[in-house]
Amino acid sequence: MRCLSPCVQYWEEKEQTLLQFQKTKVECEIYREKVNALQSQVAELRKERDQAYSARDAAQAEISQSLTDKDALRRKVFELTDQVCDLRQQLRTLQAESLQEPKQEAGARGPCRRGKQRLVRMFAICPRDDGDCSCPSSSESQLWSDLSTTSSRELADSFRSSSPVPPSQQSLYKRATEDFWEDPCSSSGFPEIPEVDGGASPGGEAGDADLDYEIVDRAELHESSNSLRPVSGGLCLSASTAPVRRRPARKILSQVTVLAFQGDALLEQITVIGGNLTGIFIHRVTPGSAADEMALRPGTQILRVDYEATAPSFKAVLEGATLEQAVGLLRRVNGFCCLSVKVNVEGYKKLVQDLEAKVATSGDSFYIRVNLAMEGRAEGELQVHCSDILHVTDTLCQGQGCWHAHRVGPYSTKDVEHGTVPNYSQAQQLLVALIQDMAQPRIAARKLTSPAGGGARSSPPLLEGPSPISGSSAGCFWAESCITLVPYTLVHPRRPSRPRPVLFVPRLLGKILSEKLCLLQGFQKCQAEYLSQEEYDASSQRGDIIQETEVSGGHCWVTTRPAVEFLMEKNTHALLDVRLDSVRALHTMEIFPIVVHVSVNEKAAKRLRKPLQRLGTSEEQLLDASRQEEGELDKAPCLYSSLAPDGWSDLDTLLSCVRFAIADEQKKVVWTEQSPR
Repeated sequence: MRCLSPCVQYWEEKEQTLLQFQKTKVECEIYREKVNALQSQVAELRKERDQAYSARDAAQAEISQSLTDKDALRRKVFELTDQVCDLRQQLRTLQAESLQEPKQEAGARGPCRRGKQRLVRMFAICPRDDGDCSCPSSSESQLWSDLSTTSSRELADSFRSSSPVPPSQQSLYKRATEDFWEDPCSSSGFPEIPEVDGGASPGGEAGDADLDYEIVDRAELHESSNSLRPVSGGLCLSASTAPVRRRPARKILSQVTVLAFQGDALLEQITVIGGNLTGIFIHRVTPGSAADEMALRPGTQILRVDYEATAPSFKAVLEGATLEQAVGLLRRVNGFCCLSVKVNVEGYKKLVQDLEAKVATSGDSFYIRVNLAMEGRAEGELQVHCSDILHVTDTLCQGQGCWHAHRVGPYSTKDVEHGTVPNYSQAQQLLVALIQDMAQPRIAARKLTSPAGGGARSSPPLLEGPSPISGSSAGCFWAESCITLVPYTLVHPRRPSRPRPVLFVPRLLGKILSEKLCLLQGFQKCQAEYLSQEEYDASSQRGDIIQETEVSGGHCWVTTRPAVEFLMEKNTHALLDVRLDSVRALHTMEIFPIVVHVSVNEKAAKRLRKPLQRLGTSEEQLLDASRQEEGELDKAPCLYSSLAPDGWSDLDTLLSCVRFAIADEQKKVVWTEQSPR
């Protein structure tokens, strides 16, 4: 027993030593891993440091090189500036010497007339300098005499003529033909209007020194016309050169020219085509008319018409005008008028090619929202419903009185079904008749209940005030100042890429729905912000205020644009608790909310009794709010989604219908009201 006791003791010590060895070995492995990880991180850190140093050195080298280049360019600019100053000084010296020599040579000769006359042809050969021009010498006079005897008629009708009378029609034709055949790129037979190269100034107006004609007011026209007489002016010809053009002919398609002439029955002199998309172009000109004498030709785009009617002065811009408007405006011209025109042959050629290929029926293209239902009984008429979107492509279809339009689908701007619809004036008359028919039962009932001779109204109050536009000849059928009834609303398509905010009607029900929707993914309530008076003034100045919720103690609770845009950037539908009139403010901020209208009746209000009680309101209050806000829906500047009361049975099914409506509206094209001008 005594021998076994030391053995057991040694065995236990051996076991403890082995355990300690194993433990130490494990700790050593762990420590080794830590050291290796630390060394790898140090190596990565050293590598990143080297990369940072290298990038810094490269940036410093690039900046240094850039500064060196700038210094070199500055030195070069200084040198060039000195050269320019020296050249200007030499030029002034030469000009002073050249001005003294003609004065000495002129001697006893009479001075030549300076300046230009009104409505006369400027000298097309060798235009005068700023100084006095010397009269021609004997050799120069002999040269001009020979030229006059050989080709007097040709010179009188050409650009080389020095006569104060404007060039004849043959001269204009000749110039147009020369320019047409000199242009190698011209391959079609469309004539071009010759224009005078006026040398546009930086301000956009032609310089006086380069104009061949001078445009004067109408009051001065008669005085100038009485004084127009052919006079022979001296020509400054060089002894070694023959007469040449003042400058080479160039086609300036963007130059605007004002032509003043007698536009008696203007639409009998010209025929126009085009529309608001392409512009209004002259298509045909009556031979021998005043427009023909003014060299108006097909391919000329009319930009503006200005003439004095009985009173007041009549001015209209045809850029952006429809064909119906343009014809109505030009039909009123019957007397002295001014037309602002420019050459746009490329646009005219494309329009004519599209018309001949039947790709288009005119140059019109705009979208309208229909505010009344039309059955379309006649053949070719389009049956439309209220709130339909139509793409109008011709405002003078079948003469006058109707438009050619295409119905547009809700999810794209692609044309679907086409036909004719009444024009604005005819649709306005249909709307008046519809309102009168609706008002007749009420008027009859009022007559039965009122005493005899009570003066009952024969027309509803809506028809009082400014009268509707009587016809298309009035030109601008979207004149907001004189319209009482609006059968069509001009709209513009929008394609929002981010989730649109959501607005509920009525707002009382929207609070209940917002509490449920904000628990789902993709929806979040847009809370009103608490702003001080200074913050409110700053936000108001930037135009960020959507609606003021409450004002108390110099502080305001407001809904702002940054709060809505923050949620939109998070790919979330912002649930708004704002009034319906805030939609216009949102549209001005390029934010287009989804308006969901939940129609509520007494039966539907009973289904929401418990949620209303939790909100602290009653069913009667919900019905009153619904009736009040439904009347404001007609004034909304956009379409809205409406849910019928029989389409849901409880709050959960209503929530599902609302989510489906929001998802569907997000896919649709947003049609926003557009100002006609």
